[in-house]
Parts: sequence; structure tokens; C-alpha cells
Amino acid sequence: MRRAVPRAALLLPLLLAACAPAIGPRPSASAVAPPAGWRTDLPASGTIDASWWTRFGDPQLTALVEQARANNVDLAIAAARVAEARAQERAARSLLLPSLSVGGPAAESRSLNAFGVATEAFAAQPAFQASYELDLFGRNTAQLDAAQANAAAVAAAREAAMLSVSAAAASGYVTLLALDERRTLLKETLTSRGEALRIARDRAEAGYTSQLELRQAEAEYRAAEQQIPAIEAAIARQENALSLLVGDTPHAIVRGGDFDALTAPAVPDLLPSDLVRRRPDIARAEYALAATDANLRAARAQFLPQIRLSGSAGAVVSSALSDPAGIWSIGGSILAPLFQGGRLQGQFDAATAQRDQAAFAYRGAVLTAFREVEDQLALIDRLGVQETALVAQRAAVADALRHAMNRYRAGYSPYLEQIEAQRALLAVDIQLIQLRTDRLNAYVALYQALGGGAPG
Repeated sequence: MRRAVPRAALLLPLLLAACAPAIGPRPSASAVAPPAGWRTDLPASGTIDASWWTRFGDPQLTALVEQARANNVDLAIAAARVAEARAQERAARSLLLPSLSVGGPAAESRSLNAFGVATEAFAAQPAFQASYELDLFGRNTAQLDAAQANAAAVAAAREAAMLSVSAAAASGYVTLLALDERRTLLKETLTSRGEALRIARDRAEAGYTSQLELRQAEAEYRAAEQQIPAIEAAIARQENALSLLVGDTPHAIVRGGDFDALTAPAVPDLLPSDLVRRRPDIARAEYALAATDANLRAARAQFLPQIRLSGSAGAVVSSALSDPAGIWSIGGSILAPLFQGGRLQGQFDAATAQRDQAAFAYRGAVLTAFREVEDQLALIDRLGVQETALVAQRAAVADALRHAMNRYRAGYSPYLEQIEAQRALLAVDIQLIQLRTDRLNAYVALYQALGGGAPG
């Protein structure tokens, strides 16, 4: 006999839907608009290559970056996190599909009847069961949307890690060549001061100069000598750091060329509005915001009824029956929350707060991206001006050293003037190497800040 479904059961979902809280808009203060142009105006040309590190003109730098991208441990962990997030997405997708199962309980028994006669019996009930939740209010769809957005955010985080590792490898290699250049400079200085010490010793033995000048020459020689082991230790540490970055044990790093052969790439022609679409960390923040939006919809759907359909079909097989008896059932249920002690409202408010946090995190990521690009543009511009002045200073100091050496040989000035000029020239040369290192690394940081080779 069929029974009519009560009308109240059909109206209940609509009545409870009116009791669910409304989802408020994102905070207006979290909105951000890109500026029309960059604050620092530098000559720009072209776009960013996918392999932007090749623009520095060193094949070994290119090989090192590509090795780091392939073997870095942190990137391997990031890839595993992407696989985990995608697996969770597949698990969330199952909520939209029916659940199917099959079972077959069976039992065999031996017992005594009322007459004290032992009897044996066998019974089995194989059955096929199915259940399905109607996603009437979008709760399961919202959970799937959240899982998809989270997977996309994790994938974007992996891209950000890939960009960071690429920049670290390029910058580390530039620093390594700069340390090589500094070691070469110190060895050349040691050679020149060794020659000066030899001349001072010969002059002192011949009685042309005092022991003071000999000791001054020896002190300058030892001062240059003790700096070389420190630089060599720094080179070893830098090689070890790069070895770890490329996922290998500490080993010597092959050089593709010398420091002077590195070329500074051009500044890419990119508008601030394009930056938002290029940076993987901004994409990660955007996907994270989308995930919190979906979680908020799911939290609101918790206030609404859950409608489940179920059915089963099977048979009863028993030694007490001459033939198996077919059995079946079909039905549904509506589960609606009436009183939860504020739990659902608390979860909804928490989801709203998380959505607002993600909105401000997105704004922060965009503002940070603009600042990082502006920082590197300003640094490249000012370091260029500083390098011009420093090159002119080196020319003046080198000329002063030449005059000091001529005056000392002619007997017009003490040896101390030559020493001071040598010290000044060495300091300027070291400063010039460091400045060029900083400028090349600023280009690396600029390409990282612009999103690397990410598609626009």
C-alpha cells in the first residue's frame, strides 16, 4: 500500500532555508587597485623569458638553476603537497556521487528443538545497497569548490617555491663568482705587496731605508695574506650552500666563466596591472580566498536540511525455505537541525572571519608585490649611479697610488704614503666588486618580484 508523503515534509526544507544566515560581502578595505605606472622609471624592453636566468650569459648558471629546479628537496616536498591536495579534491568530488555497497551476511547453526532433537540450519542474506544525498542547498558542491581552490592554491605555492629556488640558485652563483673575483684580487694584491716587501728588504739590507719601512711592508703583506683563507672559507661555504640547493652533497661547483663575463639583463617592460596576474604568490592568495568563500557557503548550508535517498535489494536464502525470497526497500530521510547550542552559528562566524582574513591576506600579497618590484627598480637605478661614481673614484685612487710610488722612489715622500694609497685602492676594488654583485643580484630579485617566467 502506497502512502502519500506529508506536505509538511516537503515544505520543511523551504521553511528552514529562511532561517539560514545571509553571507555578507568581503570587507571593502581589502580591495586593492594597481598603480598606473612604476615609481622608478627605468628603460625597459621586451618581456620575461620562461628561462629568464639565461639572460645573465653564463651556461653554468643556467645549468645550476635547472638542476636546482629538478632536484631541490623543498620542491619535491611541494610537489608531494600538490599530489595530496589533488587527492583531497578527488575525495571531495565523491560527495556528489551515489554510494554503492554490497554485503552478504551468512550463518550456519546447530541447535536443539523442543523435542530434544539436534537440527542444523543455514541462512544468508546477500543484498545490494545504494544511498545518495540530494545536494539541494549546495553544501557538497561548496566543499568540492573549496577542495579545488585549495588544490589550485597549493599548486601556486609550488610555483612560488620554484621561482624562489631559481632565484636563490642564480643569486648564489653570482655571489660565488664575486667571491672568486675577490680572491683573485687579494692574490694579485699579495703578489704586489710581496714584491714591495722584497724591495724594502733589499733597501734595508743596503742601508737605504730604515727597519721601520721594512716592517711596514711586511705588515701590509701579512694583512693581505690573512684575508685569503677567509675568502676561501667563504667560497667553500657558498659551494656547500649551492650543493644543498641543487639537492646534492657538498661538492665543488663548476664555473662557466668569470665574474666580469656576467651580463646584466634588460629590465622587462611590464605594467603594475600585469603583475597581479603573473605572481604565483598572488595566485595562491587568490585561490585561498576562493577556498574560504566556498567554506563559508558550506557553513551556511549546515543550517539547512540534508535529504538522503536510500534503497536496497537482495534475497534471503535459508534452509528453512524451499526457495530464496527476494527482499527490497526504498526510502528517504530529511535531517534538519533544530537546536545545536550555537555550534552552527559559531562555525558560520568563524568561516566569515576566515574569509575576511583571506581577503586582507590577498591585499597584503598584492601590496607586497608592488613594493618588492619598486625596491629592486630603485636599487638597480641607484646602484648604477653609485657604480659610475665608484669607477671614477677608482681611477683617481689608482692615479694617486702611481704618484705615491713615484714620489717614494724619488725620495720625496715616506713609504707610508704608498701604503695608504695601496689600502685605498684595495678598498675601492673590493667595494666595486660588492657593488656589481649587489646590482646583478638586484636583477635576479627583480625577475623574481615580477613573477619570473609565469604566463601573463
